Amino acid sequence: MPEAGTRDVRASKGNAMQVQVETDNHVEGRERLIEHVEGVIRDAVDRYEDQVTHVEAHLGDVNSGDKAGATDMRCMFEARLAGLKNIAVKHQAESLHLAIEGAADKLTKALESALGKQQDRQRRHRGTGELSADVTRDFDDGTPPPLA
Repeated sequence: MPEAGTRDVRASKGNAMQVQVETDNHVEGRERLIEHVEGVIRDAVDRYEDQVTHVEAHLGDVNSGDKAGATDMRCMFEARLAGLKNIAVKHQAESLHLAIEGAADKLTKALESALGKQQDRQRRHRGTGELSADVTRDFDDGTPPPLA
């Protein structure tokens, strides 16, 4: 049965992001591991902390501790974003540390992709595909260019 720990983690800008870490009963050193995972998550979502409200981490042994294997340990992160669908990533590796780092890298890339697409949609006119940014350039005499 998984054990869980939930904490509010203060990001560098002062916003509270809730982090929940769940482990199976085959994972040892739980308290130190939770602190480590919180730090890794904080680093992974740092650029997007205003949009990320909650991150769940699920850590476990794929083989339930019965035997060792090349990709024995699993880490899954699920990030909840304000106004967007949740983002879930997972990584399996030979150690829990590598699984956590791999999942964190995937989470950062998934956030970059999802939030970048959102920003692109916000910058485009509806239905035209044109950028909506107002770009004006002053001529040497200080008058703006004519509008087309």
